Order: sequence, then C-alpha cells, then structure tokens
Amino acid sequence: MTAIQTRDLTKRYGDVVALDGLDLTVREGEVFGFLGPNGAGKSTTINILLGLSTPTDGSGQVLGHDIESESRAVRERIGLLPDRYEPYERLTAREHLEYAIAAKDTADDADALLDRTGLAPEARDRVAGDYSKGMRQRLALAMALVGEPDLLVLDEPSSGLDPAGIAEMRELLREEAADGTTVFFSSHHLSEVEAVCDRVGILRAGRLTTVDTIEGLRERLQSESTVTLAVDSLPDIDLTESPGVSSVTPTDSGLRVACTASAKATVVRRVAEATTVRDVAIDDASLDDLFAALTAEADEPAPRRSKEGDSQRREVDA
Repeated sequence: MTAIQTRDLTKRYGDVVALDGLDLTVREGEVFGFLGPNGAGKSTTINILLGLSTPTDGSGQVLGHDIESESRAVRERIGLLPDRYEPYERLTAREHLEYAIAAKDTADDADALLDRTGLAPEARDRVAGDYSKGMRQRLALAMALVGEPDLLVLDEPSSGLDPAGIAEMRELLREEAADGTTVFFSSHHLSEVEAVCDRVGILRAGRLTTVDTIEGLRERLQSESTVTLAVDSLPDIDLTESPGVSSVTPTDSGLRVACTASAKATVVRRVAEATTVRDVAIDDASLDDLFAALTAEADEPAPRRSKEGDSQRREVDA
C-alpha cells in the first residue's frame, strides 16, 4: 500500500521548471525523508500534494485520493507542520489547539497533545505572540497531531528546537510510525533524517536523483565504514580476503577494519569465530557526506527530458 504516489509530476512557472517529472512512492507507515538544497523543489512538491498548487503536468494520489479532484479529502486525513509557521499572536496555545480540534471535529485533548510536543504547562495560556521559535514549533507540531492523521507532512520540523527538543521530536516521530502513521518530512538537519528515516529521497533542481535507505546510499557510493573491535587476542585470519574489506590495522586492544557497509557483519562474524570479541564500534559515513556526494553527482550534465513544444525550456532551481 502507498501513502503518496506521483507520476511525472511537473510544475512550471513560465520558463522556470520547479519540478521536473517527479515519480515518487512513499509506503504506508514509513518515515520518509525528503531532502535537497534550497530551491530544489521540496516546498513546491508539498504544496502540490496538499492541493495548494496545481501541477502543470502529471498526476498524484495521497492516501488513495487524487491530489487535484480530491484535495479536500486529502487535507482531512493529514497533519501538516509548514515551514516558518506563524501562529495567531493574540491567541494562546490552548486556544489554537481548541480551534483545530473543533475544525476537525475530534475528541482530542489539547493538554495531552501539548504534553506530547513538550510545550510547558505555564506557557499554554500565554499569547503565542510572546513565544520563542522553538515554542511556536512545538505548538505547530501539536496542531499537526490533531485528529490522529494517517499522514504527517512536516516541513523542517526541528527548526528552532534545541537539542533536547530535537531528541523529543525524533521519539515522537518513531511513536507515530510505530502506530502506523506515515511520516513525510523535509529537513536540512541531516543527522535528524539519518536517525529516524526508513528511506530518503534526494531532490536536485526539480529532479528526484535517488531514493534509498541510508545503508543503500552508503553501498551505492561505496563509502567505507570503520569497524573497531576490542578482542582478547589477535585472530589468525586474513580479513582482507573478505569482499569489501580494504584494510586491517592492529590496535592496542584489537583491530581496526575499513570496509564497505555490506561487509561489516561479515567482519564481525569472522573475528568472533576466531577469538573473543569484547566490544565493537562502527563509524559509518555520515548522511552529510552522502548528501554532498549525491548532489555533486546531480550537478553533472544529465540527459534533458524532452517534450514536444518544450525543447527550449531551461532548468533552474526553484
């Protein structure tokens, strides 16, 4: 089952191609990270999925509803946290939640939602115009949870949050996914994406350059991991015979092995069969490194998409 499905989704503003033939599938119940540099087309995609903007070409469905003819039904089943959310300055957090609960005609408890997103009780009856950016973000996330949505669409959800708030948000997303909610979010905080996402899609200049798991991206780019093992005695084996192992270095307490992502389990297993392993530490390539490599790939000249009557269009970030 799919929560989001698009085919050849395209958005043009005159000569500017903001979104170029997007084919995207997001499965029900997964946490999907939607990444890309500023101007890549992420917000354009979200606006089209929500029915707030009309595609120039292509089609899409969200939770089984057509994004153009059934956009209202789409919005009734999603929770949205927009980028740069601005609350009504004269309303309190409680009043914001009560309004959202009434609008969706649900039986949610405002305090229970604010408890989940960590807005302090003493702040809930203060006007939101006095809130910090982090407090506004906690309020916006609570509003997105009203009605137990089947799909959460979050645009930069950790914006303005301190490290503790980011950790709480990650835990909340894991809880929602465990309950069957699909989570679709864009973020510039790649460590956050790496911590919670089942898969990620990377958008560049309106084109989806790749969709994969984090491990899949590491394997695709042949990025190496470092496996450090503390052992009772050095094993009498040649790990360099194992596919994916590039180097083995003895240390004071054991071995340091450089290998591809797919070779990690084999390295640990072979060493454990030959000696007692007291500790294992794995240092993987970060998502920041993978993202930089993939967006650099996307900057290389690529075949142009051709359509009759559109051969002269130029592609720019939007």
